[in-house]
Amino acid sequence: MGWTYAEIALIALAAMASPTTLSFCVLAVVVGNRPKRTGLWFYAGAFSATLAVGVVAAFVLGGRAASDDPSQPKTWVAIFDVVAAVALVVWMVWLLRRPPNPDKVAGMVEQMGRIADSPAVAIVGAGAALANPGGFIPIALKAISETDPNAGQYIGLWLLFTVVALLPLAVALIMLTVAQERTMRWLHAARDWLIHNARKVAAALVLLLAASLLHDGIAGLVNT
Repeated sequence: MGWTYAEIALIALAAMASPTTLSFCVLAVVVGNRPKRTGLWFYAGAFSATLAVGVVAAFVLGGRAASDDPSQPKTWVAIFDVVAAVALVVWMVWLLRRPPNPDKVAGMVEQMGRIADSPAVAIVGAGAALANPGGFIPIALKAISETDPNAGQYIGLWLLFTVVALLPLAVALIMLTVAQERTMRWLHAARDWLIHNARKVAAALVLLLAASLLHDGIAGLVNT
């Protein structure tokens, strides 16, 4: 069971390092004239949308993925782990083989520029759509369900997952409140660094997660 909690933490870290999500989170506070306003509403949208998924899952999914014997997961869980592992590896190989696309980066900056000047409700919607953990959500839902939680425990674990997945944006907002000018210089530099290196950081975490899922999935299928 302890390894399941470690896997949940790894999923959250991989979601946090997802290049697209991380880039949009940084752009949310470096594009526009009111970075704290844009970043706060963007965070609110991403946080509330992600949290809502977990609250629903707490009552719909619950502990359905849990097994009486933690060392022998249910067959459908083992199959899910193998499929998810393969999908993560394929996605990361595809991502690493693609060179940085200046046009795509410019498009993201332009998109966030329009969002930054929009009403608060539009920024909230953009945060919900662009900064959620995406494909890591079903993996996290399954992993938390494997702990056989009650509804309150499920929501608590999902809350931790949500906080970690969106941690870079939360930290940026805190830093903007403490020292805005210095933070803005740091964030502009971080944006340039992310364009060239975010995929490498994400690759290490995603491949580690894929290896964990593949190991669990194969072991589960062999022991079935």
